Amino acid sequence: MADEPQGDVHRSSALNPEQMGFMCGLEVHQQLATGKLHSRESGELYDITIDTLPEDWPRFERRLRASRGEGGAVDVAARFESKRNRTFVYAQSPNAGLIELDEQPPLALDEDAVDITLTVAALLNSNPVSLIQTMRKTVVDGSNTSGFQRTSLIATDGVLETEGGPVGIDVVCLEEDSARKLDTVSVPHGQQVIYNLDRLGLPLIEIATSPDVLSPDHAQTTAIALGRVLRRTRRVRRGLGSIRQDLNVSIGAGDRVEIKGCQDLNWIPQIIRLEMARQLHFYRLANDLRKASKLPPLPAHRNLDDDAVEQAVADAVAQSLPLDLHDVSEVFGGTQSGMVADGLSSGSIMMALPLKGLLGHLGTKAHDEEGAQLPRLGRELAGAAKLAGVKGIFHADELPAYGITEDEVKGVRDQLNLGQEDAFVLCCAPEWQANLALEATLNRARLAWHRIPQEVRNVVVKKGAPEDGTTSPMRPLPGRSRMYPETDVPPQRLSPEQWEDVVKDLPMSDAERAQRLSTYGMSVDQSEQLLARELDDLFCEHAAELPSKAWAALLLNHDTESPKMLANILTLREEGALARDHVEGVVEAHRGREVGLEDLRQHCLENDLAPADIGGLEEVIQGIVNERLAFVQERGMGAMGPLMGVVMQAAGGADGKEVSALLRAAIQAVLE
Repeated sequence: MADEPQGDVHRSSALNPEQMGFMCGLEVHQQLATGKLHSRESGELYDITIDTLPEDWPRFERRLRASRGEGGAVDVAARFESKRNRTFVYAQSPNAGLIELDEQPPLALDEDAVDITLTVAALLNSNPVSLIQTMRKTVVDGSNTSGFQRTSLIATDGVLETEGGPVGIDVVCLEEDSARKLDTVSVPHGQQVIYNLDRLGLPLIEIATSPDVLSPDHAQTTAIALGRVLRRTRRVRRGLGSIRQDLNVSIGAGDRVEIKGCQDLNWIPQIIRLEMARQLHFYRLANDLRKASKLPPLPAHRNLDDDAVEQAVADAVAQSLPLDLHDVSEVFGGTQSGMVADGLSSGSIMMALPLKGLLGHLGTKAHDEEGAQLPRLGRELAGAAKLAGVKGIFHADELPAYGITEDEVKGVRDQLNLGQEDAFVLCCAPEWQANLALEATLNRARLAWHRIPQEVRNVVVKKGAPEDGTTSPMRPLPGRSRMYPETDVPPQRLSPEQWEDVVKDLPMSDAERAQRLSTYGMSVDQSEQLLARELDDLFCEHAAELPSKAWAALLLNHDTESPKMLANILTLREEGALARDHVEGVVEAHRGREVGLEDLRQHCLENDLAPADIGGLEEVIQGIVNERLAFVQERGMGAMGPLMGVVMQAAGGADGKEVSALLRAAIQAVLE
C-alpha cells in the first residue's frame, strides 16, 4: 500500500522526492551548426521581429487540420489544436525554399547532421540502429508548414555519467526544428499566427533520458552534463535558444507532465519543486471534492487506480457539472469595469458557466514562502480557457474585483439559479470563442475530482525570464498515434563500418583539451577562456608560429573576426612591420573581411604603421630623461609612469613594449 504523500505545499523546497514517489527525466533539443536537415538551404537565422519583418519577404497563408496516425486514430493533442480556429501566415526568409513551404518532397538526411548525431550517440555509449527510418510526428500548432515534424531514431540504450549517478539514455534522435512565431493577432471568428521560416528545418539532436533523475538538483546536474557532451563535438550551435530542455515530472500521487521552456538551467530545481507541490495540491483537492461528493477516495499512488471506479467518478461528475452556458451580458449593461465595458462595446458577450459545488475551491492568488504563486484550481481553469485565445476568465472565488460589483455577482448568481456552495466562471469574448473557452474550462473543472491530467505545460515567462518557476497548460500530452512513417525519405542503412569510424574518431574531452593548451606558454585564465568559448582549436591551428600569450589575447578580444586575418596581423607585428600600438587599429580597419598577409603588409606601409626606429627612439628617451633629471633622481623608478606618456607622445608610432624597456634602462642608469 502506497504511503500518503507528506509535505507542505507552501514549502516546496522541503518536499522529499523519495517519499513522494518522485520520477523525472529530461529531453534535450540541441541545434546543430549545419545547413537544414532535409533541404540544402543554409542554417542562417535572421534577427527580426514582427515590427522589422522585411516587406519583400513573400507571405503564405495556410490552415492546418489533424490527420489520422498509422493506427487510424487522431492524436489527442492534434484533435485539441484543430478546435482553436486558427490560420497561419508564413514569412518566407531567404533560406526557406519549396521544401520549407511543403511544396516539394524533402531530400535525404544531411550527412553532417547524421555524423554529429552519431558522434553524440557514441559519447553517450548508445547503441546505433541498423536502419534509419524517418518518421512524421503530427504537429498542428502551425509551427511546421506540413503539419508534422520529421524525426529519425539514431540510437538507443545509452548512459550518461553525472555527479549524482548514472542516468540512462533512452533514445538519441535527429529531427527538424520548427518555425519561429512572430505574432498572434485576433481576426473575425479566430486567430492568425505569423511565423518566420528561417529556423524551420534546422537539424536538432533530441536526447531523451530514462526517469533516473533522483531529485530536482540532480535534474540540473544532468542537464549540465548533457550540454557538456553536446558541446564536446564543437559542431553544435551556441547562444540563446540553440538548446532547449524539457522536463518530464511526476509524483506518485500525480501523473506525468512535460514542462517546456526551461532554458535557464539555474531555474530547473525550482520549476520541478513547484510542479511537485502543484501535483500534491491537486491530489489533496481531488480527495476533498470526492469526500464532499460522497465518492470513493483517490488512492495515494496512480498505480493503485481502478479504471472502473475512476469511470464511475467521471460519470457522476459529468452529470453534476453539465455544459450549461448562459449569456449574462444584460447583467453588465451598466458595468463600471473598464475591461468588461470595452469587451461588450466591441461586440463580445459575457458568457457564464455554473460550477456546482466548487465555491471556495477555486482559490485566490497567494504565494509560497519563496514568493511563487501557490497552485489553485482557478488558475488552472484560466490556463485552459486561454488556450482558446481569450485573455482570461473571472471566477466566483475572486469576485467582486476588477471593477465587477457585488450587485453584478448577485445578478449572475440569480440568473444561473446557483446554490450557496455553487461557483461560476465568466468569459467576455466573441460568442464562438467564449463557448470554446468555457468548454475547455469545464473539462478542466471536471478533472479536479481526478489525478492531475497528463499534459504539456510551459514555464510562465515575464520579460523574457521565468516569472517565478510556475507553469501554465499548453496542450494534452501527445499519444502514440502522433507518429507515422515518412514516405518521401527512403530508409538509410547504417553499416557497422560507419559506426566504427565514428567511435575511432571521437572528439577530445575537456581534460584532453586543457592538457593540450597547458603545453603553450599562456596564463591559466587565457587557457580557461579559450576552452569556455570553444576557441582552442583555432588557437592551436596557428599557435606554432605565433607568440602564445599575444595570439590568445588577440583571438579572445576579436573572436568574431577571421582567425586567419588575426594571425596575419600578429605575424606582421612579430616581423616588425606593424607597431604593437597599431594592432587594434588594423583589426578595426578590416573588420568583417578576409584579408591576406600581403594586403595587410601594404596597408601598414601606406599608413606608416611600423615601429619607430629603435636607434632614434633611444636618443629621444635619453633626451627626455636628461631634461627631467632632477625629477628622475627624486622619484626613482616611480618616474616610469609619468615619463611613459611623455615619450609615447614624442615618439609617435613607437612600440609600447620597446619604449618601456628602453625607458626603464635609461632611468636605472641615472640611479646607479
